[in-house]
Amino acid sequence: MPVPRALVPRALLPRTLRARLTCGLVVLLALSCAAVGVAAVLGLRAFLTDRVDQQLAEAGGRFPASLEHAADAGRAGGSGSAGTGEGGREPDADNAHVDTRRQAPGTFGARLLHGGITGAAVVRAGADTSVTLSAADRKAIAALPADGRCRGLHLSALGDYRASAIAGDDGDVLVTGMPMSGVEDAEKRLIAVEAAVFGGALLVAGAAGAFWVRWSLRPLRRVAATATAVTALPLDSGEVALPDRVPDSDPRTEVGQVGAALNRMLGHVEGALGKRQASQERLRSFAADASHELRTPVAAIRGHAELALRHPGPVPDGVGRSLERIAAESARMSGMVDDLLLLARLDAGRPLAREPVDLTRLVLDAVDDARAAGPGHRWTLDLPEEPVTVDGDGPRLHQLLANLLANARVHTPPGTRVTVRLRQDARATVLAVADDGPGIPEPLRATVFQRFARDPRRRSDSGAGLGLSIVTAVAAAHGGEAALAVRPGETAFTVTLPGRAAAGPERPGPAAG
Repeated sequence: MPVPRALVPRALLPRTLRARLTCGLVVLLALSCAAVGVAAVLGLRAFLTDRVDQQLAEAGGRFPASLEHAADAGRAGGSGSAGTGEGGREPDADNAHVDTRRQAPGTFGARLLHGGITGAAVVRAGADTSVTLSAADRKAIAALPADGRCRGLHLSALGDYRASAIAGDDGDVLVTGMPMSGVEDAEKRLIAVEAAVFGGALLVAGAAGAFWVRWSLRPLRRVAATATAVTALPLDSGEVALPDRVPDSDPRTEVGQVGAALNRMLGHVEGALGKRQASQERLRSFAADASHELRTPVAAIRGHAELALRHPGPVPDGVGRSLERIAAESARMSGMVDDLLLLARLDAGRPLAREPVDLTRLVLDAVDDARAAGPGHRWTLDLPEEPVTVDGDGPRLHQLLANLLANARVHTPPGTRVTVRLRQDARATVLAVADDGPGIPEPLRATVFQRFARDPRRRSDSGAGLGLSIVTAVAAAHGGEAALAVRPGETAFTVTLPGRAAAGPERPGPAAG
């Protein structure tokens, strides 16, 4: 496909500021050199042309006047009348009578009588002064006004001349011409010298300009490096340490103004991030404290409700139903409090236990529990032949898997096939829970791992919306991540953990829960 012509110049333009400044400097210098060179050549040509005109004025009509005597001597010697010889060669009856004394080599002379050329000669180093004139040459010579002014004349056999015509004493016209070859040679030498000098100057100026531009743009590169470092920071959550400020903040320079503006912006961003982090810390502390404080009263309410239900005496039906609801809701609230406390501890960065965990056995146990809780679903396993072991916190990993299975059981209808896949290599351990249920609506996919994320269409859902947020928090605490993939006929939650080789040595520590 041919490239449009309009796009070619744009594609050839330099893209970086350094290249543009360097090219602009070289182009301006090249234009200046070209202007100086043209002016010098024109000035030299004008000067040398004036010198040629002076020589032409000093020569007068002596040289063409001697052609009249040469023609007379030729007729006296019986050579015939003057006229044009064979091939346009002007007859020179007697070269010995042509006066070439004090005439510069290349001087041209012609004598015209009644509009016709009676003789023409050119001064050469030897004795031969003959010259061949074409019809165009004779016409151009005859067209010269006899006013003594110098004009340009081109002769096909001799080249460019400066010529003047004056009236002779016998009614003839005497034409004298000086060659412009010396002027043209000087022009060529000057152009060659200018090309060499200006070309070298452009190369030196280009190299020096590139170095100077690179040195001058160092502050701008520091500004760009600071901005690039900021873009690489994770600003979405957690405590953020912004890089050092731009050192170039002199308001008297353009780069300093940009640096000062960037520093002010970074200060505002740092202040806003600090306030956000403080607010998040207060929220985590409140959630942790509230969860911790609520565990005892919730457990007490649950215990009293269960104790009342075990009373051997008769209990009215309404009271019994209320006690059952109190026990169920207190159990639900107890689970929510435990989940909130776990999330608060994970957010605070408390380390998890690090010990070898048989993930294959953990999957088998979790699937057995899920099969008992949801007998209407079809539970299948896709496990490798060899046991899969990872370094981590066993109870937390079991909770992660249990939450994924409970999510698949609660949000899919009976008869749905739920498949648990497990793979491991040297780099990663991948645990996936996939189902062929109705899938997740598009608006909920971006927030499915957030806390208290619930499907508004499921009014009967008794969950708190913390299960998947615990999944992603536990995965992150193990150095992994959780992801959702939805395609026609399958919804898959995938948890990627470090592989056995990447998990490092065993580092047992206190559990977060």
